[in-house]
Amino acid sequence: MSLTVSGRKPVLEALKSPRSIQKILILYGTRGKVIDDIRHQARRAGVPVTEVDKQRFAQIADMATAQGVAAVVESKEYVEIEDLLDQVKQSGASPRFLILDEIEDPHNLGALIRTAECAGFHGVILTKHRGAGITEVVARSSAGASLHLPAARVANIAHTLDLLKEHGLWIVGTDEEGEKTYDEIDYDGGIAVVVGNEGRGMRRLVKEKCDYLVRIPVFGTVKSLNASVAGALVMYEAVRKRRQDDS
Repeated sequence: MSLTVSGRKPVLEALKSPRSIQKILILYGTRGKVIDDIRHQARRAGVPVTEVDKQRFAQIADMATAQGVAAVVESKEYVEIEDLLDQVKQSGASPRFLILDEIEDPHNLGALIRTAECAGFHGVILTKHRGAGITEVVARSSAGASLHLPAARVANIAHTLDLLKEHGLWIVGTDEEGEKTYDEIDYDGGIAVVVGNEGRGMRRLVKEKCDYLVRIPVFGTVKSLNASVAGALVMYEAVRKRRQDDS
């Protein structure tokens, strides 16, 4: 199976990832520095590049968002939780994972994966059921980050949290009624940040498995943040605290 990645930056990121690219299609007449970079990187990687007309391009990608370029790549392959843990152990780093409990909006999923990858997290864990998977929309929304960040899909998030605790990770859940604010806790050692569904939040059992429930103060009329924004704030607070402790 294959996955279409469209947009100039996502295609450039796809060329940097280890995932195999079958071909790149460029809308006839599309020009620019980034397009030249894509052609150059594709030539170095031995990836065929073809210019196509509007009709052919529209069969592959969304004309409105693709910016005149699309790449056909291998579909996303998920890994096992044990593989994620082994990879981090071999690197010698303290594990940092993002766990998404039934995130449904692919744009939110893409934004969260992009933030996790930028923040140096080691992987993302998704639900197999009732949540978005990594699709073309997610790949585009993540600006290609989903091609770099390892992802696992699990049937039971609560059981997964138990497994991560056995490996020494602390579980930090985002919740608007959390006892502490997101900047009041320690982020030492291995951590997993849990972000719940956009409307319902975390499920009860998942919430009960968290070591910390943290809230993000809001001062306006709207009393909660978008799931991807809340997750981003907590992930970068974990990075900030760790860098502060290391300095």
